[in-house]
Amino acid sequence: MRAAVYYGANKVEIADVPEPSPGAGQVKVKVGFNGICGTDLHEYYAGPIFIPTEPHPLTQQALPLVLGHEFSGTVTDVGAGVTDVRVGDRVAIEPLYRCGHCGPCRAGNYNICQQIGFHGLMSDGGMAEYTVVPVNMIHRLPDNVSLELGALVEPMSVAFHAATLGGTTPDDTAMVFGAGPIGIGLWFALRGKGLDNVYVVEPSQTRRVAIEALGATTLDPTSLDIPQFIADATDGRGADAIFDAAGVQPAVETALECIGARRSLVSVAIYEKPLSTPLQRLVMNESRIQGSLCYTSADFEAVIELMSQGRYDTTGWVDKIGLESVIDDGFEALHAGTKMKVLVDPSEVTA
Repeated sequence: MRAAVYYGANKVEIADVPEPSPGAGQVKVKVGFNGICGTDLHEYYAGPIFIPTEPHPLTQQALPLVLGHEFSGTVTDVGAGVTDVRVGDRVAIEPLYRCGHCGPCRAGNYNICQQIGFHGLMSDGGMAEYTVVPVNMIHRLPDNVSLELGALVEPMSVAFHAATLGGTTPDDTAMVFGAGPIGIGLWFALRGKGLDNVYVVEPSQTRRVAIEALGATTLDPTSLDIPQFIADATDGRGADAIFDAAGVQPAVETALECIGARRSLVSVAIYEKPLSTPLQRLVMNESRIQGSLCYTSADFEAVIELMSQGRYDTTGWVDKIGLESVIDDGFEALHAGTKMKVLVDPSEVTA
C-alpha cells in the first residue's frame, strides 16, 4: 500500500509499505481522509520533536514511521476479541495511547498520561491507504456525518475540550485569539454550547474573511484597541472566558487585558518561544491561566453529535488533496499560509 513515511526533517516520502493486519483487540481501517496537523508541520520542518528516535514505551515504534493522527475511515477487518466494531462501520479515530497506571490515568485524565503517545506520531498512522488501531480508539460516525467531517473530529475535539474547560454559559462573552483550524473549532464549539457573544481576534485578513463567512464576528488587532472594545461591549466586566489558539506573546498580553475578574484564559496553543507573563495582572484581577491538552472520549462523542446536528461547516477553510501531493499542496501550502486546513485522500494516489 502507499503511505507518507517520515524519516526526519524535510524528508517525507510516498512509499510502498506492507499492508497491516489487525492483531487481538485491534481494528483495521481503510483511511478515508487524514488531516495535516500543525504538529506534522513542526515535525517536517524542524523535527524530530515528538516523533521518537528510540522505541516509544507504549508503541515500541520509532522513526521512520507513517504520519497521520487526524483521520477517519471504514472498518475492513477486526482482530480477535473485537465484538462491538463491525466490518463496514464508518469511524473517526481518537489517536491516544495511554499507559493506564500513571497518576493522571488512574484519575481518569488519560489525555495527560505521563507516557502519552499518538497514533501517527509514535506509531504508524493514518496518512496511508490502511492502518490498524486499538479498538478503544474507535468512534462510530452517524450516517449523516461524512468521512471528510470525520477526519476533523480530532482537531475539533481539541477545541471542544478547551471550550469546556472555559466553563462558559450561554449568556457569557467569550473571545478566541487566532482563526486557524483550532480557533475555528473553538468558535464552532462555543456556538454549539449556546454562546452568541463570541469574538474572534485575528490579524490576518485572509483568516478573518474565512471565519466571517461561517458567521463569526472578528476583531482586527492591527486596527482596533481590543481591550477597550471588550470593556465597552461588556460594560467594563471584561470577557467571561478567553481562548488562546494563536500562541504568540502579543495575543497573550492582549488577552490578559481583556479577561474578566476571576475568569480564565484557556491556553490551547503550542508556544515556539518562551513567554513572559504579566502575573501582576492575574493577581490584581484574581484571574487565571488554564492549560488544555488534547481531548477525551467524551469530547469526541460531543463533537460527533454536534456534527450530526449540522453545526460544523468546512466551506472556505478545508482543502482536499491526493497522497502524492502531500509535500507541495500539503506541507508547503500550509507553511506558506496559502491554505488553512488540508485533508489527504490516500485513495487518490496521482498528483
